[in-house]
Amino acid sequence: MAVPIAAAPAPPVTRPRVLVVATGFVTAACTMYFLGLIGMYLSLRSAAISGREAWFPEAAKVPLTQPNVMMFTLLLSVVTVQWAVSAIKHDDRVNTYLALGVTLLLGFAYVNMAAYLYTVMGFDLSSTSKSAVLVYAITASHLVMVLGAMAFVVLMAFRALGGQFTSRQHDGISAAALFWHASVLVFFVIYLVIYITK
Repeated sequence: MAVPIAAAPAPPVTRPRVLVVATGFVTAACTMYFLGLIGMYLSLRSAAISGREAWFPEAAKVPLTQPNVMMFTLLLSVVTVQWAVSAIKHDDRVNTYLALGVTLLLGFAYVNMAAYLYTVMGFDLSSTSKSAVLVYAITASHLVMVLGAMAFVVLMAFRALGGQFTSRQHDGISAAALFWHASVLVFFVIYLVIYITK
């Protein structure tokens, strides 16, 4: 008597990546916001320079040491946040937690250096200087973006601790990494436009 061969089980249903898509829309909106601010900054700076006016006030100084450290710190954080994504894809929970922790530590280092840079810059916001207002608007908005990315990483780290992410379903860590990468890319543009070209 022949024994019937059972059919292979159906593959597991892949879950839609709703969180990654939503994060992509938020990232696009944040990027457009910064492109608008930076476009306004470049337009007003170009008009001031072509009109033979000083763009930055005399008392203002924009050092390069702190922005260099901030850029290097954020570049390191790109590596660590991608390390977290790679670790969760391989179900390596210890390295996932370690990578997310180091990413947060580098985020705190960036925030600390940005706060110190504000004390050194010497822009006077009580004046009607367009450059001071735009520099603070752009850099403070980016600081808020990085703090939001840090909160996103903390939330996804707690979800990972709760066991909600595996090699099959790691969309939360990937979404946090996407937003983190976007915040670093925005800072790279800010670094070139405000701190390097001045």
